[in-house]
Amino acid sequence: MERVMRRCLFLLILPGFVTVSAGQADPVRAGQAEAVSGMREDSLADPISQRNTLKLLFTGDIMGHDSQIASALAHGGDRHDYRPCFQYLEPYFTGADLVIGNLEVTLAGPPYKGYPQFSSPDELADALLEAGFDVLITANNHALDRGDAGLQRTLGVLDHLGILHTGTFRDAGERERYYPLVLEKNGIRIALLNYTYGTNGLKAENPVAVNYIDTARIRTDLQKAALASPDLTILTLHWGNEYERSENSSQRELARFALANGADAIIGSHPHVVQPVNGKGKGELVAYSLGNFISNQRPRYRDGGIVFEMEVIKDAADTRIARHAYLPVWVHKPQTEKGTLFTLVPAAVDSAVSSALDVSREDYIHLKRFHTDTRMHLWGVGEVEPSWLDPAEVTRTDQP
Repeated sequence: MERVMRRCLFLLILPGFVTVSAGQADPVRAGQAEAVSGMREDSLADPISQRNTLKLLFTGDIMGHDSQIASALAHGGDRHDYRPCFQYLEPYFTGADLVIGNLEVTLAGPPYKGYPQFSSPDELADALLEAGFDVLITANNHALDRGDAGLQRTLGVLDHLGILHTGTFRDAGERERYYPLVLEKNGIRIALLNYTYGTNGLKAENPVAVNYIDTARIRTDLQKAALASPDLTILTLHWGNEYERSENSSQRELARFALANGADAIIGSHPHVVQPVNGKGKGELVAYSLGNFISNQRPRYRDGGIVFEMEVIKDAADTRIARHAYLPVWVHKPQTEKGTLFTLVPAAVDSAVSSALDVSREDYIHLKRFHTDTRMHLWGVGEVEPSWLDPAEVTRTDQP
């Protein structure tokens, strides 16, 4: 919880300012603050220096299949406990300035259910917060799995925990006031936008509850984002075809459109497999799909994903994406006395670390296969080494 407590979160409504500390018992919820102009900014403010840096991490699809729900309950006793899922990534997340993930479930309350209409326990959001997530994007094809009520309850849970979110909204007024989401940390301002191709044929009573991919809307929203004078505008898109390891022509066309209309970088989700990363700097970087972050999908290529890292530098000359890299992560499912445990393991670990993490020889083969597949697929893109995992210091937290 140290990361949560040391963050200083503020809600800034242009041109006035409404502030709330992350340490307050009842954080300001979206829609409670009066706004004159429609832009939501959340500032993790530090004094501006001559050269500022910002480390951003993006994760892939956060899923909640039936077996994950059962595992969390088995290991939590009288409550669902998802904390072991993220225990080996928490040090990495703690070292970042902003961690952003794709929440591809609803938090609609019981009955809890996985595919095809997801509703995960609120404890999943608790664990994400404790692991270090700052922002969750919510526009995806499962946003309406439990209807309008499920969507609104999801936003309420995130607001109660103080987790920032964007992509879905309670009503048109909320979208107008708080979209795009503008984040500021270390003197660097980021505009974050989020859209999905669809919601599995489900429709909301409120036509703007979910941001659907529409070029006219995206252009207008990018123009609105520019009014906040961001140093970097990032578009997150739920797009593409499931299980296809290469982007399709529609993705490429939409990426060109977005970059031409003001997006500086694009992060993709939905295919549940890793797709290529193209471009290098501001105005050209596209990570088409980060794959799965946590899920129960086990076929080859679907049993993991990447955490995408961006380092942004701002100085007197300009703001630039100085580097980008990826951390391959694999979903490990060891058997404990309480049943199957879900936990994310960096795929680049060596045999000594994997042994300390209780990865069996058979599982290690699958882990290294995923690592090799990903490395070959993203050839030429820098890879993050999991240097924080020392086999002599690894401790497991799979006990309640």
